[in-house]
Amino acid sequence: MPANLLPPEGTAVLSSAKPRTGHELILATKPFAKDNTAESWWCILSTASLLIAALVGAFWHFHPMVRTGFSILAGLLILRFFVIYHDQQHHAILPKSRLAEGLMRVFGVLALSPSSIWRSSHNHHHNHNSKLRGSQIGSYPIMTREQFIKTPPGKRRAYLFVRHPLTILFGYVFMFLYGMCLNPFFNYPQRHVDCLLALIVHALIASALLWFGGWMALVFVQIIPHFIASAIGSYLFYAQHNFPGVSFNDNAGWTYEKAALESSSYMRTGPVMAWFTANIGYHHIHHLNARIPFYRLPEVLREIPELRCPKTTSLRPADIIRCLRLKVWDVQAQRMVGVHNL
Repeated sequence: MPANLLPPEGTAVLSSAKPRTGHELILATKPFAKDNTAESWWCILSTASLLIAALVGAFWHFHPMVRTGFSILAGLLILRFFVIYHDQQHHAILPKSRLAEGLMRVFGVLALSPSSIWRSSHNHHHNHNSKLRGSQIGSYPIMTREQFIKTPPGKRRAYLFVRHPLTILFGYVFMFLYGMCLNPFFNYPQRHVDCLLALIVHALIASALLWFGGWMALVFVQIIPHFIASAIGSYLFYAQHNFPGVSFNDNAGWTYEKAALESSSYMRTGPVMAWFTANIGYHHIHHLNARIPFYRLPEVLREIPELRCPKTTSLRPADIIRCLRLKVWDVQAQRMVGVHNL
C-alpha cells in the first residue's frame, strides 16, 4: 500500500464539508461495490496459475532449499487465494457466475474451509462483530474482565487456549482441521457434509503425496503451505478484531457502522504483503461494506476522507506482541487488557 494513502497515526483529517458518519458512510461506499468481471477473473486465474506452479516446484526433486522456497511461496499464494475466495463468498466478486461459485466451492474444500461453514459463520461474524454477546460464532471468543474472574478455572483455561499465540500459530490444526471441518461436521453432519469431504480429500492428497513423492513431498507440498497460510490467516483474523484501541459493546449500544469503524483495524503492510493478503488489511472498509471487491479497497480509502484515520496495527513484531497480550474486555476502562491486569 502506498505510504501516502494514510496520514501519520493520530493525525486528524481536515475537510471543509461536514464529515459523514454512520449510515451515510455506508451509502458513500456503495458506488465502489461493483466488480470488474475481467479483473476478478484475472486475479483468480493468475493466482491459481502461480499457486499450481509453486506446488509443482515444491514437489519436484530440486534441492531441499529450493523446494522450501517454493513451499513458502505456495503458502502465501494459498493465503491470497483464500481472501479471494472470501470475497467471492461475500458476492463481492463475480456474484452471478456459476463457474466462479463452483471453482470457489472446490477451493474451499481444498483449503479446509468448506463453503457451508465458512459462509454461515463468517456472515454471522459480520453481523455480530464486537458484540459482547453472540460474537463468538465465526470469531475469537470474548469475555469481560468480570466474566473471566467469575468463570470456573477449566473454562478459563479453555478460553485462554483458544486465544493463545501457539493455538493461533497452529491454526492449520486448531482453526481449520478441527474448527472448520471436524467440529462442524460432528455437530451438524447433514448441514456440513462438505466438511467431511474436505477432511477426506485432505487425507487422500496426503496419501497420494506419500505414495508418489515420499515424506518430503508431503512436507513441502501440503504441510508447510497449509501451515503458513493457516498461521498467517488465523493471526490476521485475530489482530483485525483484537488490537489496542478496539472497542466492544453490549447489544444495546451496538451498531453495524460503529463496529466496522471502531472494532475493525486497518493493518499497515508493505505492497508485497498487501498483494499476498489481497488487501484484507483494509478491514474497517471491508466491514463497512463487504460487497466492495478487494482490489477496490485502496480506491475507497483514497476517495472517502472519513476512512483515512482508522484504528491501526501492523505486522511488526512489537505490534504482534501487543495484540497477542490482549485477553479480556475491561468494561470500566473500556479497553482490552491482558491477564496480568486481572
